[in-house]
Amino acid sequence: MTITSSPPIRVMLVDDHPMVRRGLATILMVFDDLQLVGEAESGEAAVKLCAKLLPDVILMDMSLPVMDGATATHAIRQQFPQTQILVLTSFKEGKVIKKALEAGAIGYLLKDVSADDLVRAIRAAHTGRATLSPAAAQALVVESNLPPAPGLDLTERERDVLKLMIEGLNNTQIAGRLTVSPSTIKSHVSNILAKLGVASRTEAVSLALRNEIG
Repeated sequence: MTITSSPPIRVMLVDDHPMVRRGLATILMVFDDLQLVGEAESGEAAVKLCAKLLPDVILMDMSLPVMDGATATHAIRQQFPQTQILVLTSFKEGKVIKKALEAGAIGYLLKDVSADDLVRAIRAAHTGRATLSPAAAQALVVESNLPPAPGLDLTERERDVLKLMIEGLNNTQIAGRLTVSPSTIKSHVSNILAKLGVASRTEAVSLALRNEIG
């Protein structure tokens, strides 16, 4: 729960499943800096409701009756550019993600996102900062036919290890910092080198610094 003197972020939900909206509403109620101001079950209804409520952030599903999420996003962003739209959906195909972002969405999350990550993304959207789930980012790279960014497939623990490698810690020191065995760290380091396509710790650290990995 966050205590703040600023006005709460006014959030609108757009999803055709009442249970999904109810679950999201429950999450929003926990945070003092978030306020649920309205719900819509179709893209068309979302555009009309947005005109009345002028929410700060909209959580938008992609699969909607009457008007799909991308079309609704485009219409809302054209008419109400001050309203940020954060996609929250189960679709992780690159072409769907690309279409949503081109329509004006500031972020794209999958419905398996944690409550904390969802709230962080809402706050980020409110300040104009984008958020993409890792799966969405990977799908977008594939869709764009771009070479994958180095380190995109590192796990969270491998990123933790890489950060400590950048600090200059050896395996024993990293093991102590993360309270695991040196052999576990050795395995993580091997995986990191393989995923980054390098042959040494020095190369891994250099690549990580150049590409801001970790």
